[in-house]
Amino acid sequence: MKQIINSSSAPAPIGPYSQAVLKGNTLYVSGQIALDPKSGELELSSIEAETELVMKNLGEVLKAANMSFQHVLKCSIFLSDMNNFSEVNEVYGKHFTSNPPARETVAVKTLPKNVNVEISCIAAL
Repeated sequence: MKQIINSSSAPAPIGPYSQAVLKGNTLYVSGQIALDPKSGELELSSIEAETELVMKNLGEVLKAANMSFQHVLKCSIFLSDMNNFSEVNEVYGKHFTSNPPARETVAVKTLPKNVNVEISCIAAL
């Protein structure tokens, strides 16, 4: 049986999907963007600020499942421009200081709400 995980501290889904789904000890977290859960506004002032809010939103969903970044097995990073890779990588890396998860980073043509970065992850207890 799957369990739907929701956090009011992360943005509500903007489509027919859940913030995360827990199956057994494995958590599948939907892609997060830099949408402020309180104001509903996007954080696009800089790629660093945008990425930081994305990571904060991921962290809040993990927390709702009683997990943290230490439980993350794999991340997928989607960038609208690969020229932002180093800045995104620097902010991302602050959340995985030891034993980082597996990961891929891909450039895509566009992302929801025309953001610059979206990150999803898989975590397990």
